[in-house]
Amino acid sequence: MTFGSNRVLRDVSLEVRPGELHGLIGQNGSGKSTLAKVLSGLYAPDPGARIAVDGEALRLPVRPLRSRAAGVAVVHQSLGLIPQMTVLENMRMGRLKARGLGRRIDWNAERVEAEAVFERLGRRIDPGAKVADLREEDGATVAIARALQDATPGRGLIIFDESSRALGRRALEHFFGILDEIVATGTSVLLITHRLEEIVDAADRVTVLRDGRVVEAGRPVAGLSEADITSLMLGRTLDLERRSAPRLDPQAAPVAVRGLSGRDVRDASFDIRRGEVVGVTGLAGSGYDDIPYLLSGATRADAGTLTVRDGALALDGLTPGSAIDEGVALVPEGRETAGLAMTMSMSENIMFPTTARGGGRARAISHRREAEVVRGWIDALDVRPQQPDTLVKNLSGGNQQKVLLAKWLQGAPDLLVMHEPTQAVDVGARATLVRAIRAAAAEGRGVLVSGSDENELALLCDRVLVFAGGEVAAELTGELTPDGIVEATYSRGRRARLRQRESGGVGSATEDSGNEHEERP
Repeated sequence: MTFGSNRVLRDVSLEVRPGELHGLIGQNGSGKSTLAKVLSGLYAPDPGARIAVDGEALRLPVRPLRSRAAGVAVVHQSLGLIPQMTVLENMRMGRLKARGLGRRIDWNAERVEAEAVFERLGRRIDPGAKVADLREEDGATVAIARALQDATPGRGLIIFDESSRALGRRALEHFFGILDEIVATGTSVLLITHRLEEIVDAADRVTVLRDGRVVEAGRPVAGLSEADITSLMLGRTLDLERRSAPRLDPQAAPVAVRGLSGRDVRDASFDIRRGEVVGVTGLAGSGYDDIPYLLSGATRADAGTLTVRDGALALDGLTPGSAIDEGVALVPEGRETAGLAMTMSMSENIMFPTTARGGGRARAISHRREAEVVRGWIDALDVRPQQPDTLVKNLSGGNQQKVLLAKWLQGAPDLLVMHEPTQAVDVGARATLVRAIRAAAAEGRGVLVSGSDENELALLCDRVLVFAGGEVAAELTGELTPDGIVEATYSRGRRARLRQRESGGVGSATEDSGNEHEERP
């Protein structure tokens, strides 16, 4: 697959067997999403490619309707939802049936079909709600449900391209229970993910892409660890230093949150000491994911105060502009829609908080100084490619996230609040982001991370606050572990495996990945 002079896929061959959950992994920019878009007809591959589903060849380039008729369904990383339309309209788009002489749509019947899919997923989402008003996790559920409604038992292929990234632990476990039911019928699943736990726990076999080439094809997952898979992806061992105790200044006053209320948060109070990274987590609806937006003025709070510098700020009157003036910087979830100007360059995005705030007065901008700042952050965060004038939309997801973090770190905020800062980035980019966030804390900043990924929180944070019912229900300190965070969040034991494989199945360790399979791929 070639874009201009850039070949992003090189002689890629992939076999997904009937009844198999096949993992596809690689660093950002390795070609995973491009391959998914070729399979679904969004991209036309270079001449010479061949694609067959259930033994039937698809004419290339694939036409989306023909692909769907062949049983191929895709949930893309961007989810592909139309925010201004309802859940029901998004679910049934392209599937609506006109009935009777008047060729009218029976919306009650359409609603019944949509609700049946949500029931299968174990989730309740109002079909009449606008997608724009949904939480990220519920939006992901809608996109997943839309793909599942077309699944025909025993045939076809469903591709999930980072579509589980916004699911909390309980929803994630239930999601993989559904996938297990699907593959048990003989339908194939291709899972593209950066959560290595999903590969180790759930995939039968895994294919690894590196720089657009297959470097490991259909390797059985049984017996592999996350470290093994990381080495396959990178071609080397990744050594990420263990989290050390924070260096706290006992004389520095902490960032103080008092009586915070708004959205799902109810009268929450806590401190963030300068030099430490504090995590907040909880179940969906507990309010933990509202915290970054309430503290930055992006969402108007009902009550509460925030003390960052000298005096307490009334949060019910805080605006994003006044928050920035007080040293508060927000790194939001959803870099494509909320964090970055995708059609602007890396340089313009990184400098935007500085160039956009002139206080109503004309400001002279030193282009030389601006270039020095941008180059410094590109080098510090290893952004690729290293051309500052590259448009952000042309960067991989991991490099976009680096630009988003640099955009706010370059202003040296006193309080950095983040929502899922390493979501949907590969292990190499994650290591870089983690080091940068830790370095920001080590410089004396307060850092708050809101997240649902217990692995990320255990790696990144010095303390974790677990929310329930809008309040801080537990505080975890000391040696943080993913199991400990899950136990505190769900009040139960160790994390359940995402999927229990049958011994001797398609992913068993005894199977030779190079053997021809009698069933049709």
